[in-house]
Amino acid sequence: MPRIKSLWKYRYYILSSIKSEFITKFIRSKLGGLWIILNPLAQVAIYALVLSAVLAAKLPGIDSKYAYAIYLMAGILGWNLFFEIITRTTNVFVENANLLKKMAFPKIALPFIIIGSAVINNLLLFLSILVVFGLLGHGVSTTIFWILPLTLLTVLLSASMGLLLGVVNVFIRDTQQIVPIILQFWFWLTPIVYAWSIIPKKYLNLVMLNPLSGIIQGYQNILVYNKTPDLSVLLYPLLLGCFLLLLALYMYTRANEEMADVL
Repeated sequence: MPRIKSLWKYRYYILSSIKSEFITKFIRSKLGGLWIILNPLAQVAIYALVLSAVLAAKLPGIDSKYAYAIYLMAGILGWNLFFEIITRTTNVFVENANLLKKMAFPKIALPFIIIGSAVINNLLLFLSILVVFGLLGHGVSTTIFWILPLTLLTVLLSASMGLLLGVVNVFIRDTQQIVPIILQFWFWLTPIVYAWSIIPKKYLNLVMLNPLSGIIQGYQNILVYNKTPDLSVLLYPLLLGCFLLLLALYMYTRANEEMADVL
């Protein structure tokens, strides 16, 4: 409760920091915030050009010659939010060490600034994807509103992991070097660039042990197939996210004073 109260007390600082970070992205480059959209869409274009001929025929239920690109964009939307939060939160305390030494404010406010910024970036990407879908002739239905709870679940899982790794990174600086390597493997172990239909049935249960698999499948169901996500496969990442959040908050509380000395 004291942590929650401190966050509420510094809510204007968190909001102003999110706003400042967003504005800075527009000021420092000529294209500004467009890079938020262009980077993931360029990634989609590369994969689509290289792999569409191989996998397009293996995407049942999508009646479009742009099927693979549509499928990719749905998965990339969920992955980018997860990736940005977990990578930035892992290094948040070390990166802001000088700020933490000069100002008296709750350290846990910093991850919330990252979360807010990442959600805004993801919203812009989501809107741009809807525009691209329109140009490609792919419509969406009212199931699009399921994106909101799915986004919250993605934030819960990535923020809890990121906060946990952020605390560990203060004491073991190799953590920030290891996380990007793990995420590279994680990306390819999640059905984003390949279809679920090509996964052998005997390995499906193994794939679903990856908490991000159910979440990405939810994005694909909503954006590609206009179906509601399978809630049964989302229960596992929800419970895991809640457990990791409690563990991260416990470690943060225990290490809070020591973190200040180490930083």
